[in-house]
Amino acid sequence: MAVNLDKEAYYRRIKRLYGNWKKGEDEFGKVDAIVVSVGVDEEIVYAKSTAIQTWLFGYELTDTIMVFCDTKIIFLASKKKVDFLKQVAVTKGNENANGVPPITLLTREKNESNKANFDKMIEAIRGSKEGKVVGVFSKDKFPGEYMKSWNDTITAEGLEKVDISAVVAYTMAVKEDGELGLMKKAAAITSEVYSKFFKERVMEIVDADEKVRHSKLAESVEKAIEEKKYLGGADPSTVEMCYPPIIQSGGNYSLKFSVVSDKNHMHFGAITCAMGIRYKSYCSNLVRTLMVDPPQEMQDNYNFLLQVEEELLKELKHGVKICDAYNAVLEYMKKEKSELVAKLTKNLGFAMGIEFREGSLVLNSKNQYKLKKGMVLSISLGFADLVNKEAKKDEQKKYALFIGDTIQINEEDAATVLTPVKKKIKNVGIFLKNDDEEDEEEDGDDAEELLGKGARSAALLADRTRLLGKNEMTAEEKRRAHQKELANHLNEEAKRRLTEQKGEQQIQKARKSNVSYKNVSQMPREKDIREMKIFIDKKYETVVMPVFGIATPFHIATIKNISMSVEGDYTYLRINFFVPGSSLGRQEGNIFPNPDATFVKEITYRASNLKAPGDTSVPSTNLQNAFRIIKEVQKRYKTREAEEKEKEGIVKQDSLVINLNRSNPKLKDLYIRPNIAQKRMQGSLEAHTNGFRFTSVRGDKVDILYNNIKHAIFQPCDGEMIIVLHFHLKNAIMFGKRRHTDVQFYTEVGEITTDLGKHQHMHDRDDLYAEQMEREMRHKLKSAFKNFIEKVETLTKEQLEFEVPFRDLGFQGAPYRSTCLLQPTSGSLVNTTEWPPFVVTLDEVELVHFERVQFHLKNFDVVIVYKDYSKKVTMINAVPVNSLDPIKEWLNSCDIKYTEGVQSLNWTKIMKTIVDDPEGFFEQGGWSFLDPESEGSCAEEDSESEMEDETFNPSASEEEEEEEDSDEDYSSETEDSNYSASVGSEEESGKDWDELEEEARRADKESHYEDEDTSAVNNSSSSNNKKRKVRPSASRSGPSKKKRRS
Repeated sequence: MAVNLDKEAYYRRIKRLYGNWKKGEDEFGKVDAIVVSVGVDEEIVYAKSTAIQTWLFGYELTDTIMVFCDTKIIFLASKKKVDFLKQVAVTKGNENANGVPPITLLTREKNESNKANFDKMIEAIRGSKEGKVVGVFSKDKFPGEYMKSWNDTITAEGLEKVDISAVVAYTMAVKEDGELGLMKKAAAITSEVYSKFFKERVMEIVDADEKVRHSKLAESVEKAIEEKKYLGGADPSTVEMCYPPIIQSGGNYSLKFSVVSDKNHMHFGAITCAMGIRYKSYCSNLVRTLMVDPPQEMQDNYNFLLQVEEELLKELKHGVKICDAYNAVLEYMKKEKSELVAKLTKNLGFAMGIEFREGSLVLNSKNQYKLKKGMVLSISLGFADLVNKEAKKDEQKKYALFIGDTIQINEEDAATVLTPVKKKIKNVGIFLKNDDEEDEEEDGDDAEELLGKGARSAALLADRTRLLGKNEMTAEEKRRAHQKELANHLNEEAKRRLTEQKGEQQIQKARKSNVSYKNVSQMPREKDIREMKIFIDKKYETVVMPVFGIATPFHIATIKNISMSVEGDYTYLRINFFVPGSSLGRQEGNIFPNPDATFVKEITYRASNLKAPGDTSVPSTNLQNAFRIIKEVQKRYKTREAEEKEKEGIVKQDSLVINLNRSNPKLKDLYIRPNIAQKRMQGSLEAHTNGFRFTSVRGDKVDILYNNIKHAIFQPCDGEMIIVLHFHLKNAIMFGKRRHTDVQFYTEVGEITTDLGKHQHMHDRDDLYAEQMEREMRHKLKSAFKNFIEKVETLTKEQLEFEVPFRDLGFQGAPYRSTCLLQPTSGSLVNTTEWPPFVVTLDEVELVHFERVQFHLKNFDVVIVYKDYSKKVTMINAVPVNSLDPIKEWLNSCDIKYTEGVQSLNWTKIMKTIVDDPEGFFEQGGWSFLDPESEGSCAEEDSESEMEDETFNPSASEEEEEEEDSDEDYSSETEDSNYSASVGSEEESGKDWDELEEEARRADKESHYEDEDTSAVNNSSSSNNKKRKVRPSASRSGPSKKKRRS
């Protein structure tokens, strides 16, 4: 797949570079041309030459020479790189390229001296302005013959070199929105790794009194960034360390970023940690000091260091000189604690971006550069060589305090901290309890036994509440405490929400009234009508029937069904109509506009099959034609109605703004689900200015706007047979004559079907080759999809972010008919590989209830209740019981209340009760009735039968019925119950068993079974406990109860 270059970013940035050059400030005013040459050196991580390449093109281009002249730009590179650079060299038809000098591309000759190309570039330099001075990055020295020969050529020509590192750095220092987004992401990842890995690991080491070397701990931090759980959904391949983590303790401190972690064991005193993570070439930095049992003086010094940082953040604003901000902080320190001024680090930070440390923008007393809005700095300040007066051991006598953050410069407000990791003393102080204190405490001896190492038990204040020994809170107890807080908040929030919604009344939908003809003049004047035959008016979708000699029109919508039968010499046509009381479709309104009127229920017509003398055709032909045409019109009407119904409530979307740029992010050879037509078709998905467009090979188009996407989910092909981009929409869209809120685009990765007839052999070369090809295909597709996603996120300025499911947190369950793997994402619970897809937005969830949680059962059910109580609850059946604890942990981390019970509840009835009387529900305790504690108290007060009636369906038969109806909504269930009550005649419902016995006996006599079955009937009538044989006549009139057998 061709590597795309962000042309718009290139044009914006090259214009900024030339704009600053033309202003002629500082070194820019001295140079006639700018030369950037990049060779190959694996050891160089940060260089201004590679940074400017990444800034302009998004990639590093080795063995490439760039010459920026006054009126032209020349790139000398290999053939592949020249092909890549052609994307910006061809500016035809691109408005953004206006004002950018034209580009000349020269292809490097591998085995020759490149003298001809060098001469062309020297000629261009000579023709630029004065042609005497070239701007270079003097610190960047790349090895190799190619670079040497180019540098020798410049020297031989007598061109003067001026270092322009500082002015170029200042040009690149102000970040665009896209760059700021990447740096914020990098800072967020750094914060996650520090909080969730490093800090937790130090706690474990202190807790267990382990001996761990600084270098080993630093290595473990580097390995942690390979694990997705610490990366906040970022791809591990885009994340790297800016420098090896620096961990120092035990009196040996150097508050710089150029040192490495030594091999000494970590000492439990002041532990400084500096780490920086780079995301998509953009850096971030974080420094913290953890203190184990800090004396009061150390705490005071640390609190003062926090105050100094706050003062620095206030000073760092747009337009302020760097030296002025530094001096203001120094003045503040002299006034508050002058003795610590000498201990302060020499500088307070530096500008940061593609390069970790920008040497020309360091926060010190000499830097004259002004800060600008959009700059990102790494501030780091500390006190070194502090003395601990209470120390007994040598390694405790000296300590250092060091803190730092990644910050963004604002217009007027204080700088924004992008690494908001808590750093107050209560968050970083680890307080130990020694033997003497333990003896004083209650149950101290027990604690020593349980701890094993009675010397210490670490406690991190505020973040962790650890108790000694057996009083230590388990994960379950912590969860319960958190759930209790959530329960209180839940009831208050739900009560407030329902009170606000109370005014909104649901309007019952009336049945659509269809008028055939608005006036008599529209009635057809056909021959069939005059001859009293049935006539079908296709234009007005009306059947004109003769009723008592009068032609009477009936709209096709009033006809329920028709049937035709032939009996002897006659054909019968029976037409049934919709009337009040008859079962209408589930989704149709059950209210008639005028229910008190007289309705025709059915009409039957009869016609002879015999042809009378003189007749041109058989009389029944009219009925046969009528039957056929009515069926056709009815089908057409129902199809149109279904389409209109689908369109109901569809929110009108904005028009898609097509971006004619050919470099739009695009994925080809994708399938769409649901299908546009009956047969699935391939197509391409392309990202435009405000949305996506899928175009099938047939030419069908489906547009999805960015602002209509609720969840964009990327399901990688790890462990799956397909790779998916799934869009869960806010408002449904129409395509394929249906409305859809879930649309996905996928491609198959491997063979979904396997030929079982094929001879299988373990070492079959073809099979091994096929597996290797599939692995390569998976890797290729994954890279293509990730590349597409990154470009879309950049295009939308991170407004549209793709969620990636956390497979490690996934669990099996059956939300529909089959079991599938349900996986959480950052904002939802999804399954996108099976169809229909399953997507639940976590923000819409009120609470989650676990049903049938019992020791002897292998599975349980999950019920998801939404904040919108009118919405049907979601059931996930057959979840393995070993997933219960991980699900609880996940829900607890998402601040979602969960409850559990042993029985299945009738949620239809519960939700109806809540919606009908929300005040009463919350007065009685609200959702607390689901908690196990309150469940027990209810059981004592209420009778068992009452509970069964109100909430539970414990019988197997009722559970089965509930499962069968699980896909239907509440309204349909109530309709069904009303309708089923009216089915059957009064006569049938009124008969008891004795009457039925009598009917059965009479039927036996008539059928000449009297001799054989009299005894059986008598026996059954005398005792209901014996098996009874019921004849067909009796069973037809009897109630629909199952025969019991004792």
